[in-house]
Amino acid sequence: MIHGMLGRKVGMMRLYDGAGRARGVTAIQLGPNTVTQLRTEERDGYSAVQVGMRGNRKRLNRPSRGHLRASGAEGETLTLLREFPADNAGDHALGDVITVEQFEAGSYVNVSGTSKGRGFAGGVKRWGFHGGPKTHGQSDRHRAPGSVGAGTTPGKVWKGQKMAGHMGARTVSVLNLLVVATDPSRDLLFVEGSVPGPPNGIVQVTPGRKAPLADYEPPEIAAAAAIEPPADEPEPEAIEAVESDNVEAAEEEAVEAEAQTEDTEPEDTDDEPEATNAADTEADDDEADDESAEEQDE
Repeated sequence: MIHGMLGRKVGMMRLYDGAGRARGVTAIQLGPNTVTQLRTEERDGYSAVQVGMRGNRKRLNRPSRGHLRASGAEGETLTLLREFPADNAGDHALGDVITVEQFEAGSYVNVSGTSKGRGFAGGVKRWGFHGGPKTHGQSDRHRAPGSVGAGTTPGKVWKGQKMAGHMGARTVSVLNLLVVATDPSRDLLFVEGSVPGPPNGIVQVTPGRKAPLADYEPPEIAAAAAIEPPADEPEPEAIEAVESDNVEAAEEEAVEAEAQTEDTEPEDTDDEPEATNAADTEADDDEADDESAEEQDE
């Protein structure tokens, strides 16, 4: 077993273990790591394995590519290399891939990373100083550091004296974090508690000294849903042919409907001409009556 792996911090979330207890966890994308070099007792005097992963640099120089050529990882841009102890380096070979499966839920791990940089910070923020009194004429001593020496003896400021200075951007290790769950399908390791560094920051995970938690029930992690390939879609030409057939069928249906409408229309009858003739007759009678009335008047 290789006692360590490289990964990246993803973020924090909450998981419920098998007993229903809520645990705040940090998700770490651990690996996959590639074995790039082996250290053996016969040649180097100790047993260790060097692993690599993609770091923040995007390019490799020629010496790095030459170093990775032996493991066959020359084209993988493994810009981050670290060496970890191994039980027996002979059990591994150059080019082997190490995954998160070597860590089990219920065990404890140590996580090391670079903390967030805070720039130049004062004593109150950096070391938790309480500041000076806020009354009795102390108008500008609220966040002052106070005395840093003891006078004539020793007559100097001791090295490491707590005072204002650069804060953060240091290697910080958090010990004995519980492995709540693992997700090998997505190379994720869930550890209880916080991990130093920002999201996407590089971290090192090594086994802790604490004994595994007895009778621990890990949560059920839903496996990553497999993306099913889309159904075979018809080609554009076939789609156009189907659409043209539909249009032709619709036109034929419209023509048939018009023909049926014409067949069902009632035939012209002679009622209208008869009505017209009757109207003409009535008009003629009215004119004759008018003429007779005029003659009588004369």
